[in-house]
Amino acid sequence: MAVYIEEKKLKAVERKVKVGEVALRCATFVLGVSAAALVMTDSEVKEIVSIQKKAKYTEVKVMVFLVIANGLAAAYSLLQLVRCVTSILQGTMLHSKAVAWVIFILDQLMAYVTLSAIAATAQAAVFAEFGQLEFQWMKACNIFTQFCFQSGEGAAMALLVGNGSSGRQKCADHVVGA
Repeated sequence: MAVYIEEKKLKAVERKVKVGEVALRCATFVLGVSAAALVMTDSEVKEIVSIQKKAKYTEVKVMVFLVIANGLAAAYSLLQLVRCVTSILQGTMLHSKAVAWVIFILDQLMAYVTLSAIAATAQAAVFAEFGQLEFQWMKACNIFTQFCFQSGEGAAMALLVGNGSSGRQKCADHVVGA
């Protein structure tokens, strides 16, 4: 049974989807930049047995990976945001399934890179919080509490970036002739 949808209604739905994508890409960009900045500015100095020790994100290599992943996701979201806004202003759609597939694959790549950085960060956070007796790794979060809290906040923002990257509705879904 064929369903007839007026062209005006279809255009209105398409415009709402594009506006929704712009909102999600903008949120992903802002959260990505915020998460990267929060982790990058994280540091704490403590004196341990008359020796000053500074905890900073570069000391934990997985945090460097988290910053890079969030930076990439933010940059990609900004590029796609410009593409979507241009598409809305010009009133155009994607004209190729190939372009739609490239956008879809890049969206998934950004989501997987971000979520893998979050998973690795979560594992490092568990070691920092509880230590690892078998390897004689000591707990770090009971010494560098502010550092651990701020790193956790950055990881939580990064989780939102990953979810925004993996769950967004794309303009690519509305390809002419698809």
